[in-house]
Amino acid sequence: MNKQFFKDKKVLVMGLGRFGGGVDVVKFACDAGAKITVTDLAPQDKLADSINQLKDCSGIEYRLGSHNPADFEQADIIVANPAVPNDNKFLEIARKAGRLVTSQIGIFFELCPAIIIGITGANGKSTTTALTAHLLRTGLDSRLRGNDRRKIWLSGNIGNEPLLTILDQIGKNDLVVLELSSFQIEQLAQIQKMPTIALLINLTPNHLDRYGTFENYCTAKENIFKFQKPAGGLPPVSIFNAEDKIAAEWFEKYSKDKSRICKKFSPEDVSEEIRAGYTLPGRAYLSNLAAALAIARHFGVDDKSIIKHLPEFKALPHRLQLVATIKGIRWYNDSKATTPESTIVALEAFEQPEIIIAGGYDKHIPFDKLGEKIAQKAKAVVLIGQTAQKIADAIKSSPKQQPIIRFADSLADAVKLANELAVSGDVVLLSTACASYDMFENYEQRGRQFIELVRQVGGSL
Repeated sequence: MNKQFFKDKKVLVMGLGRFGGGVDVVKFACDAGAKITVTDLAPQDKLADSINQLKDCSGIEYRLGSHNPADFEQADIIVANPAVPNDNKFLEIARKAGRLVTSQIGIFFELCPAIIIGITGANGKSTTTALTAHLLRTGLDSRLRGNDRRKIWLSGNIGNEPLLTILDQIGKNDLVVLELSSFQIEQLAQIQKMPTIALLINLTPNHLDRYGTFENYCTAKENIFKFQKPAGGLPPVSIFNAEDKIAAEWFEKYSKDKSRICKKFSPEDVSEEIRAGYTLPGRAYLSNLAAALAIARHFGVDDKSIIKHLPEFKALPHRLQLVATIKGIRWYNDSKATTPESTIVALEAFEQPEIIIAGGYDKHIPFDKLGEKIAQKAKAVVLIGQTAQKIADAIKSSPKQQPIIRFADSLADAVKLANELAVSGDVVLLSTACASYDMFENYEQRGRQFIELVRQVGGSL
């Protein structure tokens, strides 16, 4: 496959979405000279931002609010959004008609000339991916010049540079650092292509609304190692978290494969001198750093460069992001915490009394451990969304001390209640443990609204 392959083809983009992936596919196909149809179950008003980004692409036909089986029978190529399961009935229609079914990530792996570094896990993917790119950029750029110079690209599920529209700029000597979701890994498994360097941060239950069981979720993730192959004369490299039970088991399993390099990482690998320049709190973030160090050192980045440039790295938006300190109360936006485990990580990051805002869309993940941790750590909890009562029940079933529990109908009400409960020295933490789709378009919109509400709190004092 190459870009010319798409010229004059009928390309059906299934799922324009609101995160940019569908937009990236459409722009790529438009530039390649394809005839494009976009189909999405969402109505036009929900996709207005994405559609507006495509105003320079002429001739696009839109099928919004529903899917038409005929579109899947007549298209030459169907490019499916990662949120679309592989057994979707419309994709089955396309396959039965002999059509090519692919994905944004699949096209990228087919066409990318560079070495790809893939980072996955249940929690901490975005921070680890961005931190890895930062250490590689600062560590390699200082040593390589001219034709030897490598550009480091950061993309994938994290956002940043879109995958397909940067393809023409990527050189064979470059490195591409990607955050990969389980959905994207499933799509890559269909074509048996995976990153040459693959790292697993951790595994905890997630997306059980799609996978049904934790075992199925783990199986989807394991494909990142199962289908690794040599690239550019280099053996595949598989990197695992030594402190994660399943990752440690996989390390033992894949270490038996002599055709690959297997490595482990742990927070204990991080020296005190390196820790001194790292501003993100808590052991989980230290594990993210250890993971990034494992990759950076594989490519020859030395500790001198790491110590010099690590302090430049700051928390990503919506990930334990300090929004403001108002009358001695620190407000943190951790809207990216969409699983119970990621919220547990946030709770463990602070020693100060915590008031947590939690709850949201129900992905059918159990809240037992989260309820116990909130009971142990939080002074108070304000609950919102579909899962509010489930989280409250999990807290009440814990034998530990019981925090104050309040319910709110909106995020605005939750911020107001949290402000009433907080005193100087407290931490107010938006860390919902849930996706946002019951009340917001995505976690970013939720985080932005929280930031604005906190600013209003500051302005009212």
